[in-house]
Amino acid sequence: MQSNNPLSSIPVSPLQSLLTAHGGDPHALVQILRQLQASQGWLPHDSLSQIAQALGLTLAHVQGVAGFYRFFHTQPVGRYRVLFSDNITDRMGGSEALMLQLCRLLKVEPGQMRADGRVSVATSSCTGLCDQGPALLINHHQVVTRLTPARIVHIAALIEQNTPPEQWPAEWSRVDDQIRLADVKLGAQPAPGQGIAAALARGPQGMLDDLKRSKLRGRGGAGYATGTKWQLCRAAPGQMHYVVCNADEGEPGTFKDRVLLTSYADTVFEGMTIAALVIGARRGLVYLRGEYRFLLEPLQAVLQRRREQGLLGASIQGQSGFDFDIEIHVGAGAYVCGEESALIESLEGKRGVPRIRPPFPVERGYLGQPTTVNNVETFCAVTHIAVHGGAWWSAIGTPQSTGTKIHSVSGDCERPGLYEYPFGTRIGRILEDCGARDTQAVQVGGPSGVCLSVSEFNRRIAFEDVPTAGAFMVFDRSRDMFEVARNFAQFFAHESCGFCTPCRVGTELVVRRLDKLKKGYGSSEDVQVLYELDKLMHNATHCGLGAAACNPLRDTIAKFRPAYERHLTSLHFVPGFDLDAELSQARLATGRDDTGAHLENL
Repeated sequence: MQSNNPLSSIPVSPLQSLLTAHGGDPHALVQILRQLQASQGWLPHDSLSQIAQALGLTLAHVQGVAGFYRFFHTQPVGRYRVLFSDNITDRMGGSEALMLQLCRLLKVEPGQMRADGRVSVATSSCTGLCDQGPALLINHHQVVTRLTPARIVHIAALIEQNTPPEQWPAEWSRVDDQIRLADVKLGAQPAPGQGIAAALARGPQGMLDDLKRSKLRGRGGAGYATGTKWQLCRAAPGQMHYVVCNADEGEPGTFKDRVLLTSYADTVFEGMTIAALVIGARRGLVYLRGEYRFLLEPLQAVLQRRREQGLLGASIQGQSGFDFDIEIHVGAGAYVCGEESALIESLEGKRGVPRIRPPFPVERGYLGQPTTVNNVETFCAVTHIAVHGGAWWSAIGTPQSTGTKIHSVSGDCERPGLYEYPFGTRIGRILEDCGARDTQAVQVGGPSGVCLSVSEFNRRIAFEDVPTAGAFMVFDRSRDMFEVARNFAQFFAHESCGFCTPCRVGTELVVRRLDKLKKGYGSSEDVQVLYELDKLMHNATHCGLGAAACNPLRDTIAKFRPAYERHLTSLHFVPGFDLDAELSQARLATGRDDTGAHLENL
């Protein structure tokens, strides 16, 4: 039966135009779905069917991709899709109360579309605006920062008046860099082309040798030696080599890459171009997280300017045979795509499920070809190393952790923002500089990182001591560390890709145990079960997400035990809260029934 809903399908000609723009390439599926949804608000079944037929894909594949990413909707969500950032720092700023206020004003239930189809209000994981939150996204492409009750009233009025978000006050969407302390990467930048010229003067092998001399390690968290990665990729056989910039900055509390892409894009793109020279690549891709969609047009403008300056395209800086260009792929809301193989799957138009390794991306990455995947901050560092030399870089920081690290500081401090320090800097120094007072804990590296107590503030940021992907969240003594851990547990359960049972069901069980404690139904046995879940997930999950999911739980139980004990009861059995029912509900919540023998034993 034909639908009477005017949004139930898109005319063939606009869809054909979109498919033609992407050359009918099935690897562009995520981008096609993203742009289609932007034009009509959601992804109806008949549109998915047309896309599958046009791209030579099965409908099941297209539906699977559409159902995987948080920002894709296969049911109507309203002309105004309002998503409040649900990071712990946004909650500390009152985001939960602000969301409920907006729902009351608009007469809509959280997570539901209003009956007239105008609006829906829900939450999203961290939007990378922790230093100027609480924040929200409108229709996945427009941000509103520094939310207040008065601003919420105004937003509700504009939605009721059907005012397009593009006509809302521009001040609401102001996103500041908030650079508080600059060193190498946030200080004076090389002129466009200066790093490329220096790399060309050395030659590909000379540049690689100098990069290895610098001992630069990846700034995305894993800390793998950049020179070694590039050497492996350069030596790997393949018809094409690729350079990929991982700008899927999804770790809650991290926003350094947002600033680098906003104000230092030339330096980042220059680093990618130097990588292309070294490994012999002709094509580069930036995987931009969906929450940073508002950066797309400015970044494309920088790329176009660099093409006009002879810094991208054919014969870069007049060097015959040095041909390289960059395109931008926008994600659709999946934290797991920060893992490099999941990111590559998404670039290929698939669900972002991490691959089994080996082979590693440097051997078989994008389209099965040798690919180097590096973080935004890493490429920025490469440009500075090209200009100043590997020996200069290796003299900064510590022998095992050379150079500087940018920290995204947020939470209970007077001056949130970006702070850049040489590796080896004390945790206490950062707290002093940002104006933190009466601090009880610092979460370094985001939820998958480490939680430090006061006795550890003399430890230092370094791969050999406290490694970090960049997040630095501060909690004073007014905060309940149990609630902090509970928020992080909810994040991991929300962001699990669902591929493997230990992570899919385990993260849900962790949330249910913490919710049980929150309601006052818990006992010391529940804490023991949480320990057992941690051990199981750490050793049995498919990728690092599940392995790290209990990190904040483990740290907070060990270092802030009284926060948990306040929620304990001496009872070992509470009527109406039995594990069999809990496990059954976890199966239903995750949409699967294969919970696994190990989880059954819990």
